Amino acid sequence: MRGRNKGVCRNWMHGGVLALCLAALASACTPTQQVKVVKSDINCGFLGSDCNRLTAGAEGQAALRYVNPSANWKQYNKVTIDPVTFWGSDSTQISAADQQTLVNYFEQALREELGKKFQIVDQAGPGVMRVQVAITDATAATPGLRTISVIVPQARALNTLKYAATGTYSFIGSAQAEAKITDAATGQLLAEAVDRRVGGGSIEAAAQWQWGDAENAMHAWAVQMADRLSSWTSGAATPS
Repeated sequence: MRGRNKGVCRNWMHGGVLALCLAALASACTPTQQVKVVKSDINCGFLGSDCNRLTAGAEGQAALRYVNPSANWKQYNKVTIDPVTFWGSDSTQISAADQQTLVNYFEQALREELGKKFQIVDQAGPGVMRVQVAITDATAATPGLRTISVIVPQARALNTLKYAATGTYSFIGSAQAEAKITDAATGQLLAEAVDRRVGGGSIEAAAQWQWGDAENAMHAWAVQMADRLSSWTSGAATPS
């Protein structure tokens, strides 16, 4: 975070603006940030009828989520990962080539991060979780303007104020995904989630290509899924 951003916020520290400025300064240190997902605004084409189980997640959790209270997580030590798919609307502006690029990146990130915690297998069996993930929306960043808005001090200060007013930065990209985890052998639903992330304000996120923010979101999801499942299956944390 840069001193100029702090100075701008000091001039606006009154009422609710203080909280917004503090949030902006925190997000300025991250390459990607979570945004709210309203259940009534999603069609859950990928999750289907299981979408009815979703409820709002707490801080640090997916925006919408469900965890099966009867699941015996400690029995799992392997995962099988379905090919990631793209479930955008018929009117999507994302080309078929870009869709393929995004799903390939996401699947690679899932395999890399889950592979650090679990044995990855290619068929169902005892102790195997099946991971199914779909990208349901994505928007591209505006590379040149994205860089200017993060690097140039005057533009960065204005962008911080824009975040304080709207909760997002200018010229950023985004991604939204749905995920489902089942028992690979029985099909029992173990957990599911819907989440959306947008570009953050860190310097790290500045110089990148148009899908950089979407890729940062996917990487964050892959890390979160691997860490969360590992903590549940090892007994280090209790699903809630």
